[in-house]
Amino acid sequence: MGTGVKEKPRRTLRPTKPFVPDLVYFEPDALNYPKGQHIMEWVKSKDIPYRMTSSHNRITNLPGETDQEKYRNAKRTLVVGVRKTLKFDQSKPSAEYAIPISTGCMGHCHYCYLQTTLGAKPYVRVYVNTPDIIGAAKQYIEERSPEITRFEAACTSDPVGLEHITGSLAELITFMAGEEFGRLRFVTKYHHVDPLLSLKHNGHTRIRFSINSDYVIRNFEPSTSHFEERIEAAGKVARAGYPLGFIIAPIIWYDGWQDGYAELLKRLADTLPAEATKDLTFEMIQHRFTKTAKNIIEQRYPKTKLEMDIARRKQKWGRWGQFKYVYPDEQQNALREFITERIFEHFPEATIDYFT
Repeated sequence: MGTGVKEKPRRTLRPTKPFVPDLVYFEPDALNYPKGQHIMEWVKSKDIPYRMTSSHNRITNLPGETDQEKYRNAKRTLVVGVRKTLKFDQSKPSAEYAIPISTGCMGHCHYCYLQTTLGAKPYVRVYVNTPDIIGAAKQYIEERSPEITRFEAACTSDPVGLEHITGSLAELITFMAGEEFGRLRFVTKYHHVDPLLSLKHNGHTRIRFSINSDYVIRNFEPSTSHFEERIEAAGKVARAGYPLGFIIAPIIWYDGWQDGYAELLKRLADTLPAEATKDLTFEMIQHRFTKTAKNIIEQRYPKTKLEMDIARRKQKWGRWGQFKYVYPDEQQNALREFITERIFEHFPEATIDYFT
């Protein structure tokens, strides 16, 4: 089927380097865990400045003259702590529960809901007591047995971007491989998956990549891996036998969106190896925002091209007690139908989990 899509010349892009923080904070108790000691050794080997803090929830006096500078510096700050709350949040529609191994992200995606949910704590936190977290997951699995219990590891972070520091995903994948009724899921915008490729996973972990049109990635996703890097990584995890998925999110209505999303799915089909299409899932999430998010985003990214005109949106009651603003039904339906057609045109055996 012709879409009128013209191939754009490919840009020469620098490789996206793994995250290395500018400053690290440690809770004293974190150093009582092997992972905490390991991260401290890594920090010292990189000559990264570090400080102690009484709580991973209370980091103050971050450097910066303005709120924007403080925000950028917070994104370059890693906090190493102990996760005390082991009651897992729900994670619909992706999974039954969110499994908390990290909070915060080094990326600068303008639209991200973490802008609001993390509020004044945009720094990146990792938790060293993974045996406790895994023990809690085991209890959730046993409570729901023999139903399958799915855990989403990327609700409040991008753990792939931190794996070279923490090794936490490898622990979860290895644990879940032995669980008859447990499954792990996570999504990423980073391509640093090599530490996961040789693990025994038994097909119990689905790795998904967040993808989008060139316009969206270029304008709204600074400090993340390029599209080409993500797709190369997707091929690697497919060849390693992992179930694979893609999240197209946020789907954004802009001038030329049909060509942008048609090109996206064509490039995906042209690039992925055959192994990647055997058990492939897609999730679709339209762009949405709250009034709080709009104010924060405009403060942190004053030059953003992100359209957040409340008058052009439809209200939808959100889980956290605020209205979200989504596209009107006519635009939602057009986005869903067009992208769904393109998915099945290129991947007739794929499954679409949801559009929201």
